[in-house]
Amino acid sequence: MTLPLSRPVFEANAVSGGQGDLPDWDLTDLYAAPDAPEFERDMAQVETDCASFAADYAGKLATLDASGLLDCVRRYEAIDVTAGRIMSYAGLRYYQNTMDSERAKFMADAQDRITNATTPLVFFTLEFNRLDEAHLAGLLAQNADLARYKPVFDRMRAMRPYQLSDELEKFLHDNSVVGASAWNKLFDETTAGLMFKVAGEEEELSLEATLNLLTDADRTKREAGARALAEVFDKNIKLFSRFHNTLAKEKEVEDRWRKMPTPQTARHLSNHVEPEVVEALRNAVVAAYPKLSHRYYRLKAKWMGLDKLQVWDRNAPLPIDTPKTVGWDEATKTVLDAYAAFDPRMADLAQPFFRKGWIDAGVKPGKAPGAFAHPTVTTVHPYVMLNYLGKPRDVMTLAHELGHGVHQVLAAGQGELLSSTPLTLAETASVFGEMLTFRKLLDGAKTPAERKTLLAGKVEDMINTVVRQIAFYDFECKLHAARREGELTPDDINALWMSVQAQSLGDAFEFMDGYETFWAYIPHFVHSPFYVYAYAFGDGLVNALYAVYAEGKPGFQDLYFDMLKAGGSKHHKELLAPFGLDATDPKFWDKGLSMIAGFIDELEQIEA
Repeated sequence: MTLPLSRPVFEANAVSGGQGDLPDWDLTDLYAAPDAPEFERDMAQVETDCASFAADYAGKLATLDASGLLDCVRRYEAIDVTAGRIMSYAGLRYYQNTMDSERAKFMADAQDRITNATTPLVFFTLEFNRLDEAHLAGLLAQNADLARYKPVFDRMRAMRPYQLSDELEKFLHDNSVVGASAWNKLFDETTAGLMFKVAGEEEELSLEATLNLLTDADRTKREAGARALAEVFDKNIKLFSRFHNTLAKEKEVEDRWRKMPTPQTARHLSNHVEPEVVEALRNAVVAAYPKLSHRYYRLKAKWMGLDKLQVWDRNAPLPIDTPKTVGWDEATKTVLDAYAAFDPRMADLAQPFFRKGWIDAGVKPGKAPGAFAHPTVTTVHPYVMLNYLGKPRDVMTLAHELGHGVHQVLAAGQGELLSSTPLTLAETASVFGEMLTFRKLLDGAKTPAERKTLLAGKVEDMINTVVRQIAFYDFECKLHAARREGELTPDDINALWMSVQAQSLGDAFEFMDGYETFWAYIPHFVHSPFYVYAYAFGDGLVNALYAVYAEGKPGFQDLYFDMLKAGGSKHHKELLAPFGLDATDPKFWDKGLSMIAGFIDELEQIEA
């Protein structure tokens, strides 16, 4: 099971939360229990359906007429739904407690059986990609229902130049359970099991609770948390280095066999985005470092009365910020009110998450860190995971993950194969949901100090989402390039990490000894190489979208809902055209970055 759609993990900021009765998941909409007869029934169904699919279609795709190919695709889609339901249930149970050996075994056994069952399907993509282009175009022209799947076919056929032999593709499929997925599980279990002895705390803390200290109002506690993190990361650094060396090498081997031109190519293909668009985004953000993060952190150092910021000050509350715990009920109302103010339909779509057990919010032993929204399958509904401890920023995390959930509910109408949205577009509704919530809070600010606090918090979140994630992307690019030259020592990886820190954060910072290891726990590097640029893409896209909304474009809400309903059925160029936007225009990214710069301009004026 891959990492679900998630909020970016900031190396010095954790998802945190509040008090009150926090909801738990009710997974019975998937299966009533691990031993439910429906689970075994569906598993057996997948095994039977995969075998019969291969028997009916292997070696025969080129002989099918349009109606026959449509039936074939629909049978493939039905298998995808059943297998996805099984693995969603196993995975969500596991994420609730990654230290529970029964849950880990249940998921691993399910993954093994699904992998074995679906091996006969490997032929489908390979054989489909060998279909003659003119022949396929003719079939699509004959049948509108088949033509509807063209975006799926286009993404499949984008892999044609990098396809291996049928035998090698089957080997890679079978080998996956002991490859990256096994290392991913070990990484998850390792990070969930880390415990930190923090000065001033009576008991050892989990990773999530220790990261939470980095946003504490007490500078002594923040420093203690940072130093505890550094100490434990250092003790485990050889293991974390092994994760990265192994996974980067595995990727390099597969990329080499597939003749992928760059380590990033596979991610760009899966995101259905052109490499030059990502490069334009990256270059625009890096060029903006001085007017964004460098400028903001100099302001923050001044507000805090410090000559230099330490890493534990980066996400610290401002001195004028009164410490506040936001109860769950208040967080719920804040987000739903913001959604409803934009369009009542949006709040209506979010309501069931709270009423029907679709959110797991509390911090629990062994629970996976961070936050995510997992779509499961289009015949069920999404689930949202939080680690809610009551910080105001967690209200924004709730808004973010609910945005994913609303997007996934709307896109489900496309069906299993067309609902899945490329990562670059998958962050649209989540970041837009955050922006709606922020604007609602900002409009309600009663004093200049409250407005300043809100603006500063938003700027920091945007820097974390744009600047930090592009710095993370650069780190990954450097790491994968270096790994191609040979094994990397922990010191090598540390040096690569630090090479992007001063560049992105600026001269307002000093870096404590030990900070060089803070790359170690970030899951995106392990689970989904080069995932992180999607956050910057999504933030820039949403800033441009919001500007169109703020300008009062007629019918914006309907256009917005149409965009979310499209799921993965349209390319980003087609989705943005109704709003008069084009992400292939290099100047597009400057619009979003200008919004962040404008917030900093206002903060400077408030300061004056």
